[in-house]
Amino acid sequence: MPNGEFAGRKLKMIRKRYRRRDRHYKERMLRKLYGPSDPLEGAPQASGIVIDKVGITAKQPHSALRKCVKVQLRKNGKIVTAFVPGDGGLLFIDKHDEVIIERIGGAQKGARGDLPGVKFKVIKVNGVSLEALLEGKKEKPRR
Repeated sequence: MPNGEFAGRKLKMIRKRYRRRDRHYKERMLRKLYGPSDPLEGAPQASGIVIDKVGITAKQPHSALRKCVKVQLRKNGKIVTAFVPGDGGLLFIDKHDEVIIERIGGAQKGARGDLPGVKFKVIKVNGVSLEALLEGKKEKPRR
Protein backbone atom coordinates (compact mmCIF):
# COMPACT_ATOMS: atom_id res chain seq x y z
CA MET A 1 0.00 0.00 0.00
CA PRO A 2 1.32 3.49 -0.78
CA ASN A 3 2.86 5.24 2.19
CA GLY A 4 2.03 8.83 1.39
CA GLU A 5 -0.37 10.52 3.78
CA PHE A 6 -2.46 11.94 0.92
CA ALA A 7 -1.86 9.20 -1.64
CA GLY A 8 -5.02 8.77 -3.70
CA ARG A 9 -5.37 5.01 -3.28
CA LYS A 10 -4.91 5.22 0.48
CA LEU A 11 -7.58 7.91 0.82
CA LYS A 12 -9.93 5.85 -1.33
CA MET A 13 -9.44 2.77 0.85
CA ILE A 14 -10.05 4.76 4.03
CA ARG A 15 -13.23 6.26 2.59
CA LYS A 16 -14.43 2.79 1.58
CA ARG A 17 -13.75 1.42 5.06
CA TYR A 18 -15.86 4.06 6.82
CA ARG A 19 -18.75 4.11 4.34
CA ARG A 20 -20.76 1.68 6.45
CA ARG A 21 -21.03 4.32 9.16
CA ASP A 22 -22.95 6.59 6.78
CA ARG A 23 -26.67 6.05 7.46
CA HIS A 24 -27.77 6.86 3.90
CA TYR A 25 -25.23 4.51 2.36
CA LYS A 26 -26.22 1.73 4.75
CA GLU A 27 -29.93 2.13 4.02
CA ARG A 28 -29.27 2.07 0.30
CA MET A 29 -26.98 -0.95 0.37
CA LEU A 30 -29.02 -3.03 2.80
CA ARG A 31 -32.31 -1.94 1.19
CA LYS A 32 -33.58 -0.81 4.54
CA LEU A 33 -35.43 2.09 2.95
CA TYR A 34 -38.75 0.30 2.94
CA GLY A 35 -37.97 -2.32 5.56
CA PRO A 36 -39.35 -5.81 5.85
CA SER A 37 -42.91 -4.56 5.33
CA ASP A 38 -42.25 -3.49 1.71
CA PRO A 39 -44.75 -5.42 -0.44
CA LEU A 40 -42.65 -4.93 -3.59
CA GLU A 41 -39.58 -6.32 -1.77
CA GLY A 42 -37.30 -3.59 -3.11
CA ALA A 43 -38.38 -3.96 -6.74
CA PRO A 44 -39.40 -0.83 -8.70
CA GLN A 45 -42.58 -2.42 -10.13
CA ALA A 46 -44.76 -5.45 -9.56
CA SER A 47 -47.63 -7.22 -11.29
CA GLY A 48 -50.83 -8.40 -9.71
CA ILE A 49 -54.49 -9.22 -10.20
CA VAL A 50 -57.27 -6.70 -9.49
CA ILE A 51 -59.48 -7.97 -6.68
CA ASP A 52 -61.77 -5.00 -6.14
CA LYS A 53 -62.44 -1.39 -7.18
CA VAL A 54 -62.60 1.07 -4.30
CA GLY A 55 -63.14 4.80 -3.83
CA ILE A 56 -60.98 6.44 -1.18
CA THR A 57 -61.95 9.79 0.28
CA ALA A 58 -59.26 12.44 0.12
CA LYS A 59 -57.77 13.95 3.28
CA GLN A 60 -58.74 17.41 4.48
CA PRO A 61 -59.03 20.11 3.12
CA HIS A 62 -59.92 18.29 -0.14
CA SER A 63 -63.22 16.65 -0.82
CA ALA A 64 -63.11 13.92 -3.46
CA LEU A 65 -63.46 10.21 -4.07
CA ARG A 66 -60.12 9.03 -5.46
CA LYS A 67 -60.44 5.94 -7.62
CA CYS A 68 -58.27 3.04 -6.47
CA VAL A 69 -58.05 -0.72 -6.90
CA LYS A 70 -57.11 -3.50 -4.51
CA VAL A 71 -54.39 -5.60 -6.12
CA GLN A 72 -53.09 -9.01 -5.06
CA LEU A 73 -49.41 -9.19 -5.97
CA ARG A 74 -48.16 -12.15 -7.92
CA LYS A 75 -44.78 -12.49 -6.26
CA ASN A 76 -45.92 -12.85 -2.64
CA GLY A 77 -49.72 -12.74 -2.53
CA LYS A 78 -49.84 -9.50 -0.53
CA ILE A 79 -52.83 -7.24 -1.12
CA VAL A 80 -52.14 -3.53 -1.69
CA THR A 81 -54.21 -0.52 -2.69
CA ALA A 82 -53.13 1.26 -5.88
CA PHE A 83 -54.29 4.62 -7.22
CA VAL A 84 -55.70 4.78 -10.76
CA PRO A 85 -54.53 8.05 -12.38
CA GLY A 86 -56.30 9.92 -15.14
CA ASP A 87 -59.84 11.05 -15.83
CA GLY A 88 -61.87 7.87 -16.37
CA GLY A 89 -58.94 5.53 -15.80
CA LEU A 90 -61.07 3.19 -13.71
CA LEU A 91 -63.33 2.52 -16.71
CA PHE A 92 -60.49 0.58 -18.36
CA ILE A 93 -59.96 -1.70 -15.37
CA ASP A 94 -62.16 -4.69 -14.54
CA LYS A 95 -61.94 -7.29 -11.81
CA HIS A 96 -59.41 -10.05 -12.50
CA ASP A 97 -57.41 -7.84 -14.90
CA GLU A 98 -53.64 -8.04 -14.66
CA VAL A 99 -52.05 -4.72 -13.71
CA ILE A 100 -48.53 -3.45 -13.20
CA ILE A 101 -48.04 -1.08 -10.26
CA GLU A 102 -45.21 1.16 -9.17
CA ARG A 103 -44.54 3.42 -6.21
CA ILE A 104 -46.23 6.79 -6.12
CA GLY A 105 -43.69 9.61 -6.04
CA GLY A 106 -44.49 10.82 -2.53
CA ALA A 107 -42.31 10.95 0.55
CA GLN A 108 -40.16 7.87 0.97
CA LYS A 109 -42.18 5.09 2.59
CA GLY A 110 -45.19 7.43 2.65
CA ALA A 111 -48.34 8.10 0.71
CA ARG A 112 -48.65 10.94 -1.78
CA GLY A 113 -50.76 14.04 -1.47
CA ASP A 114 -54.26 13.58 -0.11
CA LEU A 115 -54.39 9.78 -0.43
CA PRO A 116 -54.16 8.23 3.04
CA GLY A 117 -52.27 4.94 3.01
CA VAL A 118 -52.05 4.59 -0.77
CA LYS A 119 -48.43 4.16 -1.84
CA PHE A 120 -48.75 2.68 -5.34
CA LYS A 121 -50.25 3.59 -8.70
CA VAL A 122 -51.36 1.57 -11.72
CA ILE A 123 -49.29 2.04 -14.89
CA LYS A 124 -50.37 -0.86 -17.11
CA VAL A 125 -53.55 -2.88 -17.61
CA ASN A 126 -53.30 -6.27 -19.34
CA GLY A 127 -49.91 -5.28 -20.78
CA VAL A 128 -51.11 -1.95 -22.24
CA SER A 129 -50.08 1.40 -20.79
CA LEU A 130 -52.92 3.14 -18.95
CA GLU A 131 -51.75 6.43 -20.46
CA ALA A 132 -52.20 5.07 -24.01
CA LEU A 133 -55.68 3.82 -23.12
CA LEU A 134 -56.66 7.22 -21.71
CA GLU A 135 -55.41 9.05 -24.81
CA GLY A 136 -57.27 6.64 -27.09
CA LYS A 137 -54.09 5.50 -28.83
CA LYS A 138 -54.64 1.84 -27.96
CA GLU A 139 -57.51 -0.46 -27.08
CA LYS A 140 -57.60 -2.77 -24.12
CA PRO A 141 -56.99 -6.34 -25.33
CA ARG A 142 -59.87 -8.78 -24.95
CA ARG A 143 -58.80 -11.84 -23.01
